[in-house]
Amino acid sequence: MDAAPGANDPACADVIVRLPSTVAELPKRTTNAQATGAWGDPAAVQLQCGIEPSGPTTDSCVNVNGVDWIIDDSAAPIYRFEAYGRDPGLVVFVDSEQVSGTEAVLDLSAVVQLLPQERKCTALSDSLEL
Repeated sequence: MDAAPGANDPACADVIVRLPSTVAELPKRTTNAQATGAWGDPAAVQLQCGIEPSGPTTDSCVNVNGVDWIIDDSAAPIYRFEAYGRDPGLVVFVDSEQVSGTEAVLDLSAVVQLLPQERKCTALSDSLEL
């Protein structure tokens, strides 16, 4: 794994030291890059903190336990889940042939909430007056 450009952000350190020992029932493994985490052997879940946060998008966005996640399935079966509106940014890659992406983000949501939230997902209906 490679470290993200903002991996040295102190907020990432707060997240990384609190990563769970298991995600989607897979054991945590050692990584060799700053502000990263991985679970499974081979790694089925990989996390990077310190990415450049995405701006507004039309990609699917869901809220899981208080964290908004942008879901990118363009490289399926590898799914990319970005914690939307968090700065520094955080991304989780999940091999859906090995584990459930939903289960992975459920297990990681508590630590991701440590990152400052600057934006939230909205739907078109949120901006329309009915």
